Amino acid sequence: MAENETIQKGFKVVGRVQGVFYRAWTRDTARELGLEGTVRNLQDGSVEVHVRGEPEAVDALEERLWQGSQAAKVKSVESFESTARLPEGDFQVLLS
Repeated sequence: MAENETIQKGFKVVGRVQGVFYRAWTRDTARELGLEGTVRNLQDGSVEVHVRGEPEAVDALEERLWQGSQAAKVKSVESFESTARLPEGDFQVLLS
C-alpha cells in the first residue's frame, strides 16, 4: 500500500445502539482517528457507519465500534463495501 492511501468501508452495528449516545461517540472516535464519514440510525434499530481514511485507522474504528458508548450493548458489527458519498475533511452525524 502506498503511503497515505485511503480506503472506504461501511459498518452496520446491531444491538442497543440507539438512544445511548452511540452516534456521538462514533463521531468523536472517528474524528480522534482522523477519519471522514457519517453515522446514522436506521429504522431497524441498528446504526450505519460509512468511513474513509488510512487503513489502520479504519481498522481501529471497526474494533472500537464493538465497545461504543458507555450505555451501548453491541451484538454485532458487520462490515461491507461502501460507495457512499462522504463529506470531505469531517465526520458527521446524519439525521435519520
